[in-house]
Amino acid sequence: MITQTVDAILNRALTGEDISPEEGVVLLHQTEPTLLAAIQETADQLRHRQAGDVVTYVINRNINFSNICEQHCSFCAFRRDAGEDGAYWLDWGQIQEKTTDAVRRGATEICMQGGLNPEAKINGAFLPYYQRLVRTIKDEFGQLHLHAFSPQEVQFIAENDGISYATVIAALQEAGVGSMPGTAAEVLDDQVRRILCPEKTNTVTWLEIVGTAHRLGMPTTSTMLSGHIETPEQQMGHLEKLRSLQKTARDRGYPSFITEFILLPFVGQEAPKPLRRRVGRDQPVLKDALLLTAVARIFLGNWIPNHQPSWVKLGLAGATEALRWGCNDIGGTLMEEHITSMAGAQGGTCMEVETLQEAISSLGRPYQQRDTLYRHLPTPRLAGML
Repeated sequence: MITQTVDAILNRALTGEDISPEEGVVLLHQTEPTLLAAIQETADQLRHRQAGDVVTYVINRNINFSNICEQHCSFCAFRRDAGEDGAYWLDWGQIQEKTTDAVRRGATEICMQGGLNPEAKINGAFLPYYQRLVRTIKDEFGQLHLHAFSPQEVQFIAENDGISYATVIAALQEAGVGSMPGTAAEVLDDQVRRILCPEKTNTVTWLEIVGTAHRLGMPTTSTMLSGHIETPEQQMGHLEKLRSLQKTARDRGYPSFITEFILLPFVGQEAPKPLRRRVGRDQPVLKDALLLTAVARIFLGNWIPNHQPSWVKLGLAGATEALRWGCNDIGGTLMEEHITSMAGAQGGTCMEVETLQEAISSLGRPYQQRDTLYRHLPTPRLAGML
């Protein structure tokens, strides 16, 4: 009976229909090897139809400009209080130096996020500081795409300065921000958020800010932090909210929308002890991450065609395997990564372009450099399989 149910769900997906959240839960509960293989094969077929066989990557650099943060998320090993050992706040010169190095190494994107630093103000307001962060990069390197500031950071600025989310987003756009990371989503379920990140934005506000960005013409990504205390039902609820958000952007003719979905498996090695004890493991479980990757492709792929694993969290071998479970992009070079590595991730903090290309080629799939918005760029050593 279960086999017939799974087959029926997968067959409907293969005809191009959207499956329901309840059907997604059925898939996530499967453990029998032949059924898992069928889910994997369905996700891979849908990836082929929806995104093609080319695996893309972006040459980018992370700049986490400060780890000083006023919030205390239960999973975060990155944050520090001001004056605490390990706390840092990059100055303008350090940001320019990191950007110059990124450009020298071929970067087309800077991804910039940081802690909610209560001192990040100019003349008593937060928005001018964030605008200067942007202009520090864009005034000298106008060609770079700046993928910056999560919905949480937008809320932080808006609430402290007493202005609307739309005002913040429009001002950051004018300064030179090209797209918004869909981070701070964790799991879009307030029961989970009360434990994981009780001081963080709630589900409705996260969705409102991302929807406002789409309305104003700012593309966003989307993410899910998985493999901690959430249930399969809550995972599917999260995916349903993302799908609904994307449908709204499309149905209303917004100029921008979600460009990709990224699964971020939980790394707990250096997480605060209460959550670490509750989760009961330090590193992601690859088989669980792969199953959720496949179900995300089956559930979201008609609406969000680009899916990316996290090599920082899964390691390069795990991320490469995820390309067989529904992913069509392997992410970026990053050049430096602090948030996940400080949590104890073993995937590394930098990836060379050639290493990403070799990983993709090991699957017999062609690789292609892209920009942040998934437009293909010239690739010097493009695989000859296109």
